[in-house]
Amino acid sequence: MANIYYEADVNRSLISDKKVAILGYGSQGHAHALNLKESGVDVRVGLRDGSSSAAKASEAGLAVQSIADATAEADVIMMLMPDTEMGGIYTEHVEPNLSDGNAIFFAHGFNIRFDLITPPAGVDVCMVAPKGPGHLVRRTYVEGGGVPALIAVEQDATGTAKGLALAYADAIGGARAGVIETTFTEETETDLFGEQAVLCGGTTALVQAGFETLIEAGYQPEVAYFECLHELKLIVDLMYEEGIAGMRYSVSDTAEYGDLTRGPRIVNDAVKAEMKTILTEIQEGQFAEEWVAESRSGRANFHKLEAEGHDHPIEKVGADLRAMMPWISQGKQSVRDTSGGQG
Repeated sequence: MANIYYEADVNRSLISDKKVAILGYGSQGHAHALNLKESGVDVRVGLRDGSSSAAKASEAGLAVQSIADATAEADVIMMLMPDTEMGGIYTEHVEPNLSDGNAIFFAHGFNIRFDLITPPAGVDVCMVAPKGPGHLVRRTYVEGGGVPALIAVEQDATGTAKGLALAYADAIGGARAGVIETTFTEETETDLFGEQAVLCGGTTALVQAGFETLIEAGYQPEVAYFECLHELKLIVDLMYEEGIAGMRYSVSDTAEYGDLTRGPRIVNDAVKAEMKTILTEIQEGQFAEEWVAESRSGRANFHKLEAEGHDHPIEKVGADLRAMMPWISQGKQSVRDTSGGQG
């Protein structure tokens, strides 16, 4: 069983006397910075010259500095830039300004797990990863709650790295909900696998294939959209609230029988074998190398695939139908960039 920590397990003095630099002010960056500030932590935001986020951070009452200055001044440096940009920013602006006894934090283990960043031996290397997008981290904190978080320690130079990670997680609200101990390797590999095989890649491919199957059989696109995409939220919400068994209890007996007998024919042994292949590619670094190379070369294939997805018939049908249901988007905000890129 995982080690789970709460507010009573935290030594808050480990963060209260530290100067913290948040590098990046995207979805996660703004939430971390504001929550830390309101928890009484001495925080500043480090941004690249000309960043469009500088005005937003200043208007929120936060001190804004260059990445180099923020790093040099701080004891704890939280890296909240996009994975593919982080290594270059670290080498140019962060590494030259680190001192022994500093702590460098991450909200995702990608750059440490795949050796894109190698911090010096004299600094703590920790992860604090809220399990939710930045707007939720911020909103729940303001409401008096919090989003569960993961912590990990890759390098404990000071002997207090784990306690510091817990204190940081507490200061952004995580200990109110629960903080689970993991490792950089476990977090990175499971996160990438979940995104690729289930949450994003697996789900979107399944939805599109189901939609195409109904259209090719002569059914109306609008009806196919409702059955294969729109109602997915209802099922996911039930699983989110009650688990898979709770969802099956809530749907009709007909739906449950179809789930139990036909689901394994869709996600069969061949699909699971492909999932294992994808996991192996992650574990062996093949995906990381491919993604970094794609980004460095201009992302031509990424943009091609993105455009093809945007042009899929389900998008046109969905846009027309969602226009009939304005309540879907009321009060919502974009949650893109949950890694906390600088924007």
